[in-house]
Amino acid sequence: MTAFDLGALRRLDAAHHLHPFTDHRAMHKAGTHVIRSAHGSTLVGEDGREILDALAGLWCTNVGYGRREIADAVAEQMKAVAFYPSFFDTTTEPAIRLAARLAQLAPGRLNHVIFCNSGSEANESALKLIRGYWKLRGRREKTKVLSRTFAYHGVGLATTSLTGLPSCLEPFDLPLPGFLHVPGPLAYGTGRSPEEHGRWCLEETERTIAREGAGTIAAFFAEPVQGAGGVIVPPPDYLAALRELCRRNEILFVADEVITGFGRLGAWFASELWSLEPDLMTLAKGITSGYVPLGATLVSDEIAETLAGGGYLAHGFTYTGHPVACAAGLANLDILEREQLIERVRDELGPRFLERLRGLGSHPAVAEVRGFGLIGALELRRPSQGPYAGAAPGSLGAAVHRLAREEGVLVRGIRDLVAMSPPFVVTHAELDRMFALLGRALDRMWG
Repeated sequence: MTAFDLGALRRLDAAHHLHPFTDHRAMHKAGTHVIRSAHGSTLVGEDGREILDALAGLWCTNVGYGRREIADAVAEQMKAVAFYPSFFDTTTEPAIRLAARLAQLAPGRLNHVIFCNSGSEANESALKLIRGYWKLRGRREKTKVLSRTFAYHGVGLATTSLTGLPSCLEPFDLPLPGFLHVPGPLAYGTGRSPEEHGRWCLEETERTIAREGAGTIAAFFAEPVQGAGGVIVPPPDYLAALRELCRRNEILFVADEVITGFGRLGAWFASELWSLEPDLMTLAKGITSGYVPLGATLVSDEIAETLAGGGYLAHGFTYTGHPVACAAGLANLDILEREQLIERVRDELGPRFLERLRGLGSHPAVAEVRGFGLIGALELRRPSQGPYAGAAPGSLGAAVHRLAREEGVLVRGIRDLVAMSPPFVVTHAELDRMFALLGRALDRMWG
């Protein structure tokens, strides 16, 4: 095995590796971090120091690191059939079994699955299937798509156009025509209560539909809890009213559960919690706990029947239904069920997590606390003195991320907030330590 040479790795990284969502000059000036190993809820960094992972990788390593069951399932599948496509009227056993299992778990009429490799691809697939569906229904004029400010739906041209974050849109002169953003329900900073702001968002959405014409709008994409936009928890009755608005105007409703699916909120899917009955649902991340890339788009019986009736379905990827990824997915679902991890989030971890999160609400650096289940965020105040008093708007999240890492815990910095979503296997002691270390980082930022 090659000896670990951090200097050499950093030089190679700077010379050849473009990282996603990264300021490369700033990163290479400080030196790339390298994760050397991981187990449970703990990472080991380039210096051999242990770091608690309070973000589960990127909202996804739900069953924790180092699960032998998934590694064994992947190895066995690689030895049996490492790869064969789902093209040519052929597929493999793991793809069939995982599709059937997802259909069994999914709410409502979502009985049909097309696989892909990521959340971005799951949403791209949904967009394309929706266009095909409306064309087959004789409604070719229904091409516009609605999503919300603060939404995150992916990095393809179309899925970035769905995304409602200026930092994702502006560098690429997006969105494309036909992608429309209505207000997302983030009340913070508006002067309204969450309920008042939710009603205003619905009114603005209804006005947009009336202005554009419901007959031209194909679908509405919504994350039940908006993750990358800042852990935006919907106010009571907002999602139910949004769903009914779409139903009333014959607009397909797509639940993007890339983050919220597979137990993060204490249920298999957030759509169950709010009785959304989506027409399509997009999944990734927690489907394999991030061990192997895999995404999925679930569609209703009506949509699947319409598409099947159209003949040749010209969509899919080389790795659609990849047997190794599907084997990892099946092993991951086995762990979630066998260890009752979703019930643990609902009954034990989630309440403890939210209690500790709200406990930081009294810190002078914290302006607002938001959370649901095992995901949460702290909006940050800028201190009046000290090194961060003159911090640029939108930079406090990254600053606290750096300080927290130095303390020994990884959180995500977003604008002027930090977000957390630990693995489902985190112990009570580890959870308490995560919040203690984050509190020390806040102390340092506040000065």
